[in-house]
Parts: sequence; C-alpha cells; structure tokens
Amino acid sequence: MKRIFALLVMLVSVYLIPALYAEEPMVKSLNGDFTQGGLVIGQTVPGAKVEFDGQEIKVSEDGYFVFGFHRDMPESATLTISKGDLKVTQPISISKRQYNIERIDGLPPSKVTPRKPEVLERIKRETALVAEARAEITDFKYFMQDFIWPAKGRLSGFYGSQRILNGDPKRPHYGVDVAAPTGTEVVAPADGVVRLAHPDLFFSGGTIIIDHGFGVNSTFLHLSSVDVEVGEPVKQGDFIGRIGATGRATGPHLDWRINWLNHRLDPQLLAPPFEESEPKAESKQ
Repeated sequence: MKRIFALLVMLVSVYLIPALYAEEPMVKSLNGDFTQGGLVIGQTVPGAKVEFDGQEIKVSEDGYFVFGFHRDMPESATLTISKGDLKVTQPISISKRQYNIERIDGLPPSKVTPRKPEVLERIKRETALVAEARAEITDFKYFMQDFIWPAKGRLSGFYGSQRILNGDPKRPHYGVDVAAPTGTEVVAPADGVVRLAHPDLFFSGGTIIIDHGFGVNSTFLHLSSVDVEVGEPVKQGDFIGRIGATGRATGPHLDWRINWLNHRLDPQLLAPPFEESEPKAESKQ
C-alpha cells in the first residue's frame, strides 16, 4: 500500500502539477502605448524572469514589470518570459511615429556647437552627474500611478521634434514643453524620490530628477528655483520648484522628460489630455 501511495504521489508531481501550472498564462497582462515613446506595464507569474529584446528587466515579487520604447525604436521587439522549464516568447509590434523636423541655416557656428574646452569639460561632468542620478534601479512601483501634469500653461514643444542647424542634425527633443511665466509652480507628476536637485546645469539650468522605480524617472529642466533636496520623498502633486528660463532656454517654460533606463519616453503619453490655462506666477513663500 505504501508503495502504491508513493507511486501515486510521484505521478501527481510529475504530470499533474506541471500541467496545472502550465495552464496559468506566463503573460497575465500588458498595458500601455505600443508606439515609439510609449511605456508598457506588464504582469507575469511571481518568480518569473523577464527579458526585453534580450535584456533582463526587473520584476516585482507579485510579477509586475515595465519597459518602454525610445524615439527611434524599430517596429518590432521581443518579450521573453521564463520560469523553470517553461519559456514564452512574445513578439511586440511598435507603431512608428512622424516627428516635426525644422531646418535653420545661417546661424553663427558658436551657437550651434560649444567648443570652448572649459565648457566641454563642464558638460562632461554634468552628463556624468545626471547618469549617476538615473543609474539606480529601485523597487518602487510609483510608475504604476496615473501621472498628472507637473505644471499649468500651454504646450510649446513636443517629444521627438528635431532641429537641423546649419545642416547639422541636432539631438531630438526628448520632452514636452509647458510654457508659463517665470515662477509658475511645478509639482511632482507621481510619487517618487529626488535623485538630483541642481540649480544650474549648462544645458538644462535648474534641474530635478525624480525616481519612480524600476528605472522610470522624471526630469524637470530650466527651473528658476529648485525646492527639493536629493533623497527627499515626494508625493504626487507636491510642490518641487518653479518654472524659469535657466540653462539654454529662449523663454520661461518647463521641459518635462521621462526615462525608462536609457530609453527616452514621451511624457504626453502617460499624462491625461492637457488643458491649456494661463497660470500666474506666484511669489516664493
């Protein structure tokens, strides 16, 4: 009898349990914008390993993960999920977008590309500072919140647009610009922790980076005041700074950007439809 019972246990463990487990889908959900600049949140079975285009990405204990598509992402990618002997490969189709390209000729060369050694050295240092602020991949799941707009005003610049200056294609615009008077309040679009709070970077002036977890972070550029500190936790809607025209800016506006790892995403895809308004600058308390 004991031998028969042991045989039954062995048969259940070998055949029945894997069969039941195999019925549970490895990809439980994938929600987001499957387009260049989009962000997708997925869920798999707990304990699974997830790879996006061959790169292993972070998975929470309850199976949530996130990935995104940069501006010029190819129209196809691969999501691979595995656990034990089970492995599922799912193709991902990505919609291609058209971006506004503007050509400007006749500019003084010094305005197109900075060449002074001291300026180049400063840019190099500050680029490393920003990279360090974005390097840590934390366990926060604040990226799963519904984002809000960080400022009121009017939209004056859009993700993906690019200028060609004197025939030289410059780096595309990786954010969305909200034009408003200097001093207009800027708030956190989602919960997070401040990773960078700098009053004056060469290109971006007053700059804040907020970590939303799993490699997703928001960056706020050209601020006239930076009112948070590195390491400070913030809640959605918290005041963090004020709009300005610092750094390389032709007028007061907020340049809001979102990154997932090294993929630059379109903030407009994460926020609700923008409602233009005419905010009044407030004096700092």
